[in-house]
Amino acid sequence: MKEEVQGEIKSVKGQVVEIVFGKQKPMISELLYLKNNPEIKFVVYASSGDNSFYCLSLFDSSILKRGDKVIGSGSPINFPVGDSLLGRVVDVFGHAADGGATIKSDKYMPIIRYSQAATNAISIEQKILETGIKVIDVFSPMSEGGKAGLFGGAGVGKTILLTEILHNIIGRDDVIKNKKSNTNSIFAGIGERSREGLELFETLKKTDIISNIALIYGQMAENPVIRFLSVNSALTLTEYFRDSSKKNVLFFMDNVFRYAQAGNELSVLTGMLPSEDGYQATLESEMAKFHERLYSTKDAKVSTIEAIYVPADDILDRGVQSIFPYLESVIVLSRNLYQEGLLPAVDIINSTSVNLTLELVGKNHFDAVIKAKAILKQAESLERIVSLVGESELSFDDQVIYKRAKKIKNYMTQSFFVASSQKEKKGSYVAVKDAVSDLSQIIEGKVDNIPEDKFRFIGTLSEIL
Repeated sequence: MKEEVQGEIKSVKGQVVEIVFGKQKPMISELLYLKNNPEIKFVVYASSGDNSFYCLSLFDSSILKRGDKVIGSGSPINFPVGDSLLGRVVDVFGHAADGGATIKSDKYMPIIRYSQAATNAISIEQKILETGIKVIDVFSPMSEGGKAGLFGGAGVGKTILLTEILHNIIGRDDVIKNKKSNTNSIFAGIGERSREGLELFETLKKTDIISNIALIYGQMAENPVIRFLSVNSALTLTEYFRDSSKKNVLFFMDNVFRYAQAGNELSVLTGMLPSEDGYQATLESEMAKFHERLYSTKDAKVSTIEAIYVPADDILDRGVQSIFPYLESVIVLSRNLYQEGLLPAVDIINSTSVNLTLELVGKNHFDAVIKAKAILKQAESLERIVSLVGESELSFDDQVIYKRAKKIKNYMTQSFFVASSQKEKKGSYVAVKDAVSDLSQIIEGKVDNIPEDKFRFIGTLSEIL
């Protein structure tokens, strides 16, 4: 340890420790040690005065006291990178969290880095990323190297939808047999329950895809410092696979709101004046730094799929709104649809994607989406009439529209592979061309004679025709 930088603890507020330094000052993000106990570590977070800094305590801060001496390490937190992380669950430091052997790596990278990609190195090529989930592929198509967000309140199915996407992209039998070794996956579990993290790990262990996935967890029970920094560890591993290994990366995060929330907790402890809706003034810059590190190059693509918790089902919450500018595909989950049993509970009208263009998806797909959304909006305006006087009081044309809208919503339900152990029905994977073809048949009235309930939880229309 270098002793050029030395400091003294001035105050302790939760996980935020204010430290006063002499002539030699630490770098932002530098790792510090307690002089009489090197196991207690801090990360320099922000300046609090001419010679003082707010530092984040990485361990229990209850043993700290005013006057304790601190020594600088001269380097930031370094995280192990490489293939030894694949198939493992680790924490912010790269320590094994799955009960397995100690992680061994001869390569380490700092977790707090700044994106310095040359403009000519960034890939602008666009290609649709098929998930096999009808409602997403049709109404909110994702792209390779793009960013997609799953928005929803508590208990509407964000995590299981995220897990199904992961399974369908790299966990299908045909993908495993073809050994798509040029793609690795990173799963960042931030601020979620330990039970959910364990369930995901146990589910992945049953398949061969676990060998291509690294899981970095900063769980709900952890302090805000660990939750805030765990994201950076996952980003560092992503950058290593993209830049050094030249491998495509599927980056999953559950969930981004908890990252914003951890930053808010830290800002309160540092005495920062809140901004809009009580969030930290640095919220936008934190979101920018996070998303700017997830870019694709000409050699490798980083495809990002994020789950975003919506507090109190308020999509206009400032923490939620700060994420929208970085996404290409927005998938909104509805509590009303979830309560109706229409799973996945995706709100078709409010879900969008910039990838819905004639050039990317083709005319048939584009036209089907426009017509389907028009039908759904018309049916939405008829809902109040139906609730008051009944469907039979609608005009003949309105009845046709109302019934087709129900069939569209029912058809977009789907059984999931990752939930097959909880239900007797096996999951289904539907190619986007089949889903568009079936949707066109519903819109054109070719299946008007089939009852609406028959459309629920089927794969393609061929199952009921």
